[in-house]
Amino acid sequence: MTALLADPITLADPVAPTAPVAPKDDPTIWRVDDTLWHSLAPLLVVHKPRAKPGRPRLDDRALFDGVLWVLRTGAQWAAVPREFGAKSTVHARFQTWVEMGAFATAWTLLLAEYDEWVGLDLRWQSADGCLVKAPLGKKGGLERPNVRAVTPPTGASAAPSATC
Repeated sequence: MTALLADPITLADPVAPTAPVAPKDDPTIWRVDDTLWHSLAPLLVVHKPRAKPGRPRLDDRALFDGVLWVLRTGAQWAAVPREFGAKSTVHARFQTWVEMGAFATAWTLLLAEYDEWVGLDLRWQSADGCLVKAPLGKKGGLERPNVRAVTPPTGASAAPSATC
């Protein structure tokens, strides 16, 4: 009996939902680890005075994880889980970081670190894309006919009304 109480795995509810765990070989970043955060944190500091007093500023790391969540899932800002902070706060901080150029600076820093670690071969590069015409554009597309039906005139009727 004591062995069952000491083992937390046997006490776990078999029907309780668990968070999905990524396999160890999954290279996808869902949260920033400590090493990466140590490099990124100084770039994300906002030196803007607050317009009005209020709640203390939320942790940048949780908000950055929320931004990563939006970018990885492709979801809308309204769907950001509460564990990352309020959706409006996550979006506002993202907009501030974009205005500051923090993401461009972080990209440059991380590329330089990757180049030192693995090495980049920038002699040959390519870009891929696909351009197509909009099917309902102004020129050459399908147009809706601009035919208006004649509306019969409305007015008083000499016939007796059924409501009176």
